[in-house]
Amino acid sequence: SPILTDAQLAALRRFDDPMLKVATVSALVKIENAELRIEKGTQQPSQFSILNSQFQRALDRVCAEAEAAARAGTGALIISDRGVDAEHMALPALMALGAVHHHLLRTGLRSRLSLVVESGEPREVHHFACLIGYGAEAINPYLALASVRTIAAEREELAQRSANGPSLRAANGTQPAPAAPAEEGAPGTEEDPRAWTLIHEAEQHFIHAVEKGLLKVMSKMGIATLDSYCGAQIFESLGLNPDVIERCFAGTPGKVGGIGFDKLAQDVFARHARAFPTAERAPQAAGGGLHNPGFYKFKKDGEYHAFSPQVVHALHKAVQTAGADNGQWDEGYARYRAYAELVQGRPPTEPRDLLELLPAGEAVPLDEVEPIEAITRRFSSAAMSHGSTSAEAHETLSIAMNRLGGMSNSGEGGESPARYHDERNSRIKQVASGRFGVTPAYLASADELQIKMAQGSKPGEGGQLPGHKVNAEIAAIRHTVAGVALISPPPHHDIYSIEDLAQLIYDLKQVNPNARVSVKLVAEAGVGTVAAGVAKGYADVIHISGHNGGTGASPLSSIKNAGVPWELGLAETQQTLALNNLRGRVRLRADGGFKTGRDVVVAALLGADEYSFGTAALVAEGCIMARACHANTCPVGIATQRQDLRAKFPGKPEMIIAFFRYVAQEIRETLAALGLRSLEEAVGRTDLLRQRLSGYGPADTLDLTPVLGAATFVGQRALRHGGERNPLPAEKDCLNDRLQHDARGALSGRGPVDLSYRIVNCDRTVGARL
Repeated sequence: SPILTDAQLAALRRFDDPMLKVATVSALVKIENAELRIEKGTQQPSQFSILNSQFQRALDRVCAEAEAAARAGTGALIISDRGVDAEHMALPALMALGAVHHHLLRTGLRSRLSLVVESGEPREVHHFACLIGYGAEAINPYLALASVRTIAAEREELAQRSANGPSLRAANGTQPAPAAPAEEGAPGTEEDPRAWTLIHEAEQHFIHAVEKGLLKVMSKMGIATLDSYCGAQIFESLGLNPDVIERCFAGTPGKVGGIGFDKLAQDVFARHARAFPTAERAPQAAGGGLHNPGFYKFKKDGEYHAFSPQVVHALHKAVQTAGADNGQWDEGYARYRAYAELVQGRPPTEPRDLLELLPAGEAVPLDEVEPIEAITRRFSSAAMSHGSTSAEAHETLSIAMNRLGGMSNSGEGGESPARYHDERNSRIKQVASGRFGVTPAYLASADELQIKMAQGSKPGEGGQLPGHKVNAEIAAIRHTVAGVALISPPPHHDIYSIEDLAQLIYDLKQVNPNARVSVKLVAEAGVGTVAAGVAKGYADVIHISGHNGGTGASPLSSIKNAGVPWELGLAETQQTLALNNLRGRVRLRADGGFKTGRDVVVAALLGADEYSFGTAALVAEGCIMARACHANTCPVGIATQRQDLRAKFPGKPEMIIAFFRYVAQEIRETLAALGLRSLEEAVGRTDLLRQRLSGYGPADTLDLTPVLGAATFVGQRALRHGGERNPLPAEKDCLNDRLQHDARGALSGRGPVDLSYRIVNCDRTVGARL
């Protein structure tokens, strides 16, 4: 295990062997300036400069000491941030590690020693993954382990007190933080061995959970051993200055820049100031527990959430207004505008929040802009399976999208054949790695067949449906057994190259020649290259999926730090396809947090032809963001298979129709103001976007030039799609065509036929169309 307990790290330090010298480098920064110590939280720019200087000198010192240790024959170097006090703050563990790792690489000394991180920072799986990914062979999360021991001791004390048993609490009513057991696996050494055994077990549970999380992260990347993951740097940077990346994380993609060492130093100092307040500020800091920032679930005084209760409530008010679906919608649209203003007035949350729209010319009259019906044909609902959602929620989405002229997406769980030929039919049928519910009839009922290579909100992971959501109905559709958890593998096991993907595209076009074939890719660095291969493989649509996902499809380890915003992936795809003269062959679709008409217009200007809504569509049909999707206890009957909860489903197709018509009307008004008459005119017009200053310091350090940069063209090349399909090359004497022609009698019921052909290796997917 790469996770060391305190006892194991102490044993490593005591290790007495000339073949393995162990040294420790302190990652602490001494707060040298008296003004900084005394007036914490009230620094001036000049003082920030002093702080930044101290910060960088500490990095220089750590790197120099690491180099000296390596030249002295040290075999294991411990980078430690123990000893934080009022006079010393700690360098961020990942920054210190990355700086040392890359300094040793540049000096040719990295292979001489192993790096061990002793830090109070790591507590989540992502923290450990980053440390290992940037070179740590082992990690001692001493503060997390101490917290686990304290929690275990408190729970044991409560249990003992309830049974009137002995207590760990000291006689004076205070409770010291329990120390770690002296040796790994040793029995308790205190007066209550049972309690210390439980504390030891709690530590092991934490370590085991971290190990499982690391295995999950490694599996996403297709890596089987920890040695292969260590130092692999399979990450993408969002919001870090190139100087920081070059020094600490060299080789990590980071397109849009961000904060530098100065702001990082300020953040570290601000946290230190809260932990060690001055006498004047101490009363404000005293009392209460640690603040919950609400990273994973909305907290009133925590981090902003895109679908906050206020936003959800505003959207519900808009779509529940009577008459909103039939043109009598003044009141409903006014409420929608209030919702849109809430969304657009939020603090900078996504890259599009830093973009402003520029007019192409004089504004045009609204009645000259294409109608709502032309715009809604470009909309689709995101892939959400019948199984993850209830039949009522899934069918309501399909009915609404079909009435709008848009498309709903079946998700990867198949669909009941009873829906294939009425307005409950999902026009997009998804083919994912598990192939659940994929039958010839399923494929033949589609207007578009989507190959899901990955999902934006959890790249590298397959879908998972808990067993308690697999009832008899779901099991029948997916051709499996009720009560058994269904897990799709992360990769398609028949796709290991772009040629394999091209073959699957070919297969699907043979099965259903009338359907478009789309390929769903995740927004990430390098997606443009993959998209170029997909276009050459004759896909009709390339779907770029952003990191936002609020439907409960993502496990806890993927809610944060997985995927990137669709703006980055879409811009790279648009530019790569245009540069390679491929853009005119395919349509581009984007998803990942669309909420308003402005979002759609920005996506169009960045190159998207079509737009997919996921969470917003569910909220429009009644979702209240209870975040119980995985538990089968959704209180409004959307993400559950329980009949008692499904009976509470409040959604109607008219509510979803109203939402999308409101969005389309906002798009019309925006296009008119820009001097454009259709979304088609907007596609690819990055010249109508400009980065703006938000007034929020860290966000304003981003440089969106790579997103807005137009490709440098050789000759005249298309910036938008030129037709409906990306057809396969014409095949001379195609065997599938001959089979279909010769089998007409049997297919029409006139009797059996006996056909015989000579098949050669150029004949592919023989018989699929039949």
